Amino acid sequence: MKLHTTARAAVAALMIAGCQLAHAHAFPTHQAPGAGATVATSQKDVAIDFDDGLEPAFSSITVTDAQGKPVTSAKAVVDPSNKKRMSVALNPLTPGVYSVAWVAVAEDGHRTQGHYTFTVK
Repeated sequence: MKLHTTARAAVAALMIAGCQLAHAHAFPTHQAPGAGATVATSQKDVAIDFDDGLEPAFSSITVTDAQGKPVTSAKAVVDPSNKKRMSVALNPLTPGVYSVAWVAVAEDGHRTQGHYTFTVK
């Protein structure tokens, strides 16, 4: 019976640790434009919503054209009224494929990163 109780305690500890790890990093919940999207040349910004608050000083979004040249008009900003939303303003876009690379540092210091592309028609 003692082994059964010990096994339950171990499973409970693993579940608690798993829950803590799941909330230790900021992951995207919505992207605009989204991965693989096709948008008009009038696209003004890239915005990404995350599932955790971000540390503005260490989080970023970069957008580059097919030649790898930046097409942003300023640094990415974390919305002061919604720390889960980060955006970056874009220069006028021409038709082509654009790459978005993001780095999200959660308020607890954990870092995640990712990338995707969208197309301007």
